[in-house]
Amino acid sequence: MKYWQVAWVVMAMVLGAESSALGAVGCDLNDPDRDVARLFPGSTGYKTVYVSIDRGGGEQLLREIEDRLGDRFQGLFETIDVPYTVYEIYRGSEKIGYIHGVNQKGQYGGIQAFLSLDLSGTIKTFYLQKLTSKAARQLRSPEFGRQFEGLTLADFYAYDVVNLQPLAETRVTRIQNPALEAQTDFRAALRAVKKNLILMDEFVFGNRYLPVFSGRPKQ
Repeated sequence: MKYWQVAWVVMAMVLGAESSALGAVGCDLNDPDRDVARLFPGSTGYKTVYVSIDRGGGEQLLREIEDRLGDRFQGLFETIDVPYTVYEIYRGSEKIGYIHGVNQKGQYGGIQAFLSLDLSGTIKTFYLQKLTSKAARQLRSPEFGRQFEGLTLADFYAYDVVNLQPLAETRVTRIQNPALEAQTDFRAALRAVKKNLILMDEFVFGNRYLPVFSGRPKQ
């Protein structure tokens, strides 16, 4: 094989690897040891589990998740092969909850939205690990995050992420945007939370909230 032929083969391999990497943007805690201890005080350890839509059910599962979200997946953050990292949290040998994050497109770049959840799928903590926004301080404030505590996927099913309209009155409709100039990022954060909860319901909680979705108000 001649030099230029070898060069083309190497270039094709590099481009293929880059394309594959760009098509699967995961979301991990920056410092798992520190973050787990902060989000789950009293925990003694954690285990990571990796899941993805393509391995969990492929195109059919993707359509089902999109239907539950009320929107289509798009862009680098929402390809079918995105690896999702689920952190199982333990106190001794007892499992006490989960931490899971998702990437979401914001106004100026990617948003990384993490949730800590109890064993029933109820939000304990909402945490924006990454956010490029002029209103980052307000959106990452404890006051804003506390509005998500105690919410479940049942609450978020009534939030239309496309038309930004509530389908029914739930606690989600009472979440206040702390920075009106950052409406795009506020809405992106709500979409990320709903997506996060749906993925966790599918991969971890055995679709315990699926009957709630099946009984959602018809439009």
